[in-house]
Amino acid sequence: MKYSFTLVLLALCAALSQAFTTAPKPTAAITTPSSPSALNVFGNKKSAAAKEAQALEESKYWQGEWVCKDCGYIYNRAECAGMFFEEQGPGFRCPQCSGPRRRYAKKVGDVVGTTLDGGDAPILIFSFGGVIATIAFGIWAVENL
Repeated sequence: MKYSFTLVLLALCAALSQAFTTAPKPTAAITTPSSPSALNVFGNKKSAAAKEAQALEESKYWQGEWVCKDCGYIYNRAECAGMFFEEQGPGFRCPQCSGPRRRYAKKVGDVVGTTLDGGDAPILIFSFGGVIATIAFGIWAVENL
């Protein structure tokens, strides 16, 4: 009994030492798909023409920062599906405060400008116009009724 335990232990040690000293078997080469996908993390090298086309596309858009005037959130293209701010539709909302797209402004240095879609001026003009029309109607109603 004593010898059989020793023989089993010796055989086990020999098997383990052989397992660590043998060379691993060669595996099949992994091929990457030629089309970009979520699994192709590093992508393919871009040709000079593709780089030039991308630079031309990026030159059409504002390269500075877009800032939400309500909460100060800085638009991050990576968080918004890689879209430039100008590509966002009219239903775009600030991810932080849910402010509308018109509340974003271009930031140049420390100065925040206004957007090209009119900002709040049309809203303010029609609001004041509505207040004036209501007051005028009230005065007319008091005098004529």
